This record gives sequence, C-alpha cells and structure tokens, in this order.
Amino acid sequence: MSINEHATNPDQEQQPPQRSSDEQRLHELGYAQELARSMSAFSNFAVSFTIISVLSGCLTLYGFGMNTGGPALIVWGWPVVGVMTLFVGLAMAEVCSSYPTAGGLYYWAAKLAPSHGPAWSWFTGWFNFLGQVAVTAGVDFGAASFLNALLDLQFGFAATPVHTIMLFGLVLLAHGLLNTFGVKLASFLSNVSVWWHILGVLVIVGALVVVPSKHQSASFVFTHFVNNTGWHSTLYVGLLGLLLAQYTFTGYDASAHMTEETHDAAKAGPRGIVMSILVSLVAGWVLLVGITFAIQNYDGALASKTGVPPAQIFIDALGATGGKLLLLVAIGAQFFCGMSSVTANSRMIYAFSRDGALPGSHLWHRINKRTKTPTNAVWLAAGGAFLLGLPYLWNATAYAAVTSIAVIGLYIAYVLPVILRLLQGDRFQRGPWHLGRWSKPVGVIAVGWTLVISVLFMLPTTSPVTAETFNYTPLAVLLVLGFAGTWWLVSARKWFTGPKVQGTAEELAAIEHELEF
Repeated sequence: MSINEHATNPDQEQQPPQRSSDEQRLHELGYAQELARSMSAFSNFAVSFTIISVLSGCLTLYGFGMNTGGPALIVWGWPVVGVMTLFVGLAMAEVCSSYPTAGGLYYWAAKLAPSHGPAWSWFTGWFNFLGQVAVTAGVDFGAASFLNALLDLQFGFAATPVHTIMLFGLVLLAHGLLNTFGVKLASFLSNVSVWWHILGVLVIVGALVVVPSKHQSASFVFTHFVNNTGWHSTLYVGLLGLLLAQYTFTGYDASAHMTEETHDAAKAGPRGIVMSILVSLVAGWVLLVGITFAIQNYDGALASKTGVPPAQIFIDALGATGGKLLLLVAIGAQFFCGMSSVTANSRMIYAFSRDGALPGSHLWHRINKRTKTPTNAVWLAAGGAFLLGLPYLWNATAYAAVTSIAVIGLYIAYVLPVILRLLQGDRFQRGPWHLGRWSKPVGVIAVGWTLVISVLFMLPTTSPVTAETFNYTPLAVLLVLGFAGTWWLVSARKWFTGPKVQGTAEELAAIEHELEF
C-alpha cells in the first residue's frame, strides 16, 4: 500500500473518537457532552454538602428555633429530621444512578412516568426551579444578615432592611461572578468549603466549650421547651420548630445536577447525595448542641439589636473579639454555601431550558465556549434569588416564607420521581448504585415524610395571624403552580414533550466538536 492510499483509507478516517463510559451513558440518555467533565466524586459530594451547609441553615434559623420549641426542639428535631431526610436522599440516589444527567429530577420524572410523562416532567421541573431559586435566596439572605450583624458590631453599619438587601445583592453579584469563571474554580472552592465547614464546626464548638465560665445544664439543653409563637398547642409549635432542621437539609439534589460534570457519575452522584446528608447530620448536631450549651442569656440573645441571635450568643460567651471571629467563620461558610447553590441552580436552569421549558430558553441554555459553563443561567439564578428576597424591605417575616418555599418547592420535586419509581416496581432499570430489596420501604417512608412537611410548612408560624405574620408560602407555591399549570394548558402541552434528544450519535459528536473551537 502506498503512502497516499494509506492516508485516504476511509476506515481509518472515520474512526469514532474514544468515549468514556460517562460520555457514552450521556449519549444514551440523548445529550451531548457540552459541559466540562472535570469534577471528582469528592467535588460532587462537596457541592451538596456545601449547599446543605450546617453553618448556614442551622445558624440563620437558630433564632426561629429559639422561639419555636426552644432547646428541646433545636437539639432533638435535628436527628429526627436528618434520619427522615436520609430516606428521601436514598430514594433519590437510586434514581440518580440510573439517569445521571444535569436535568436531574424533571428528567427522571419524564422517564419513569407510565403515562403523561411530559406533564410529570413539566411540573417536577417547575417546582425544582422554584425550590432552587428560593434556597439560593435563603442562603445568601442569611449570609447578608450575618455580614450586616458583623458590620454593625465592628463599624456601626446598622442592621436595617435596606442595608441587608444591599448586602444581599452584593453577595449574589459575587456568586454570579465566581460561577462565571468556570466549573474548575467552583469545584475548587467547594472542596475548600468542606474543610472550612468541618473545621469551622470544630472551632466554634471548641471555643464555646472551653472559653465560657458557665454553661447551661443538660436538662435545659435537652428538655427545655420555649413557645414564643402565640399558639397554645405544644404539639403544633413543636412540629413548626422542625423547619430549622428541614430547611438546612435541602439542596442535596445538587449532586444530581452536577453529574454531567462528574467522573463515574452513576456512582459518584448517588454517593454525593447520601454522604452529604450523613456528614451534615453528624456535624449539625454537634454544632447545635455546642451552641445551646453556651447560651448565657436566652432572652438577651433573642432581643439582640443585630437581629442575629447566634451573634449575640457568641459575644456573650467569648467576648466581643472572640464573638466576631466566630461570626466571620460562619459568614465564610455561608458564602461558600451560596456560591454552590448558584452553581447547582444554574445547571438545573441550563438543563430545563435545553428542553425548552423556561421563557427565553434559547438564552439560558447558551454555553460559554471558553469556560464551558452556562453563564446566562448563572445570572438568571442570581437575579431570581434577588427578586425573591426583596419583599423583606416591607415584611420582616419574608425570610421565614422564603425558607418554607425552598423546603416545599424542593421536596415536592424530590418526591415526584420517587413516587413514579415506586409505581415502576420491578420494571425500574437500576443503575450501578441501588437499594435492592429496600427500595420500596425506603421510597414509601420518603413519600410519607414529604407529604407531612409539605402541609406543615404552609401553616402560620405565629399568632395572631395578620398581614405582617401571615405565612406567604402557600401563595408562592400556588402562584408557581398556577403559572406553570396555565402555561401547560394553554400552550406547553402542545409542544413540550419532556427531555429532548439532541440528535443521533453523529449529531451529538458535532455539537461537542463545535464547542471545542
């Protein structure tokens, strides 16, 4: 054979590129490898662990817990909610292993539904979108509140609604910029965040154990019940108090949304979901017990002029300088948490708009060729969160409503695919990570718990119920349900067919090739 004949051999020219098992599975699911697959299993876990963020959720809602059940609910509500959340996470993880794609929940719903798959997918996606935006808003608003408290203590920058909203906007702006630089930076910061959280919990608890000259009794920490809600039912108030823990245990679907950027995604994604819940369960309980033992003046902490009871607890226990340093540790963790929340939210927006389900989908689905990240989706995530936090300017209870919206929106989206997986029975095609014979009982418990909290966190939290104290969560949920439902009936049902297949193997390869230039 001559050199020329060898050079033009069509069999050699048309050799398909070598693909990893992750890329091959993504092609089987109908998508091109558009995002940069550079995350390790640890980084995948780190994103979910960072979004759960015990130093964010536990601390930002600690004051709510002090009023709604007090120490007994703060300390015992955590392990109860954590174990029930683990059932939800296990059920989700099994489905994630079968369908490791950035769409996550709404993709699962479409594939598992025995009929009307596009409708299941549509509503699952919209609740996931609502919940993720609300989580981002809740986390970054909490970070802004703590930052405002620190600035007030250090520089006299008063903790007013206007100042807090201004800081809220700046924090979101920073998270938008960091996520614009690419997944490698977001992945690196998430890895750092894991150690910041773990060491942060140890530093805070260690300081609160060693430094104060006196601590609360074990009886106070484990049995004392407080009811400052105006309601007279101990059971009702105790159930409301579970919001502190349940709000913290949200956002672990991030591991699913990051699977298109993770190596060995069918195993790493499920493990990321489950391990983030387990590690948070232990770390969060240690943190809550440590803080509660260190309370020096319960009523004084609640009446703190900064509006952030943990800040006052730190200062009372350690003095002004020590308290500010612990506050700085918490703010750092909350900043990491908000950054990862924007990362995960943007991937869900990217995937949902890839299938045409959001207004302006062609805009939100665009990929930055340089960073291979969905830059436009990042800014929609940040902008949507800012709009959700704005009502705080005229309603002080808005933050509690945002946290409830986050819980309900996400958990409805979490449980719909689990219900559909239960209906599949033995027809469900398991991935490499699965629950075996425990699949059905775990799924049933997950569905039952989600039904309980979905009702619970729509109920009013304080009495009497006025325009100022009303829980606006049902209105927000109904607004999204009404919008998505009306759009579905009027238009989307005629064209939304669920997750789209981007093309044949050759067309997927062409999409990937185009992104390389």
